[in-house]
Amino acid sequence: MMKNIGIIIEMDDGKVKETNFGMITLARAKDTKVFAFVMDGHAASVKEDLESFGITDIVEVNLASDLQNNPVIRAKAIINAIKEYHISMVFGLSTAMGKDLLPRIAAQLEAPLVMDCFYVDFDQKIVRTSRYSGKTIATIKVTGEVSVFGIRPNAIEPVKVQGTARILKFDSSLLVAKGFRVLKAGGTDKNTSTNLAEAEVIIAGGRGMKNSENFNLLSQCAQKVNAAVGASRVAVDSRWVPYSMQVGQTGEKVGPKVYIACGISGSIQHFAGMKTSGMVIAINTDENAAIISNCDYYVVADALEIIPALTKILGTD
Repeated sequence: MMKNIGIIIEMDDGKVKETNFGMITLARAKDTKVFAFVMDGHAASVKEDLESFGITDIVEVNLASDLQNNPVIRAKAIINAIKEYHISMVFGLSTAMGKDLLPRIAAQLEAPLVMDCFYVDFDQKIVRTSRYSGKTIATIKVTGEVSVFGIRPNAIEPVKVQGTARILKFDSSLLVAKGFRVLKAGGTDKNTSTNLAEAEVIIAGGRGMKNSENFNLLSQCAQKVNAAVGASRVAVDSRWVPYSMQVGQTGEKVGPKVYIACGISGSIQHFAGMKTSGMVIAINTDENAAIISNCDYYVVADALEIIPALTKILGTD
């Protein structure tokens, strides 16, 4: 029996985030019909990008302009679209936005919710996700008419399949906000805003960076390769960088193609947050550091010397 899958497309400055394409590839399985939910009037501008990954149905969910940043209204609008198109599985990214939106949708639908998934069996309605700092893999069977899943960013390799999409208008402009109103929404510090969970390359620093000023060296290098800058808990606890940059069990779970650990010893808790990285490169003065046994390549050296040299090799703007 054909299953209707609804995918909530995340946008960044009017463009489709790259991490959506892996999620689309996962959903585009045998006997599934995929509906891409696009908010805020961007359907026409992203149609070509979505078509290149096999999307044939784009649902443009329109909200009143003053309610576009209201998470309660966004959830209600998507729920109405889920019902309209008889969606049995809802996919969203396990990002900050997804962790805000997906639980609201699941709660109002009284549907099961599983976050940080990296595998889905559509026939059996079985998903897999990691538990206990990545030490175990949980295999979970869900029941019910509708299920909601948060898909781990970068967990699925995107595969292009050309499609031809139609845009289905779904007007939710008559929804009314109750209880609270979002007055303003915007980004925080631009220096830390390359999303860790979605980054393909991460350069992270730990105790070996020694102070907050030295994290500027990582930022300068990261700019050369469009990377995000992360940190260990030690660096965050020392107040060298904000918590939003923390990678690990109590921070962000990441899975970039390349993870460069600079002056990070590599505790179990830190490893739990980056163990799904494609390639791990460690720079550490201690050849017996735990990170050395969990990396693909390592340099026994001071990151404060290696990173500026790497930045120079990568060239000037």
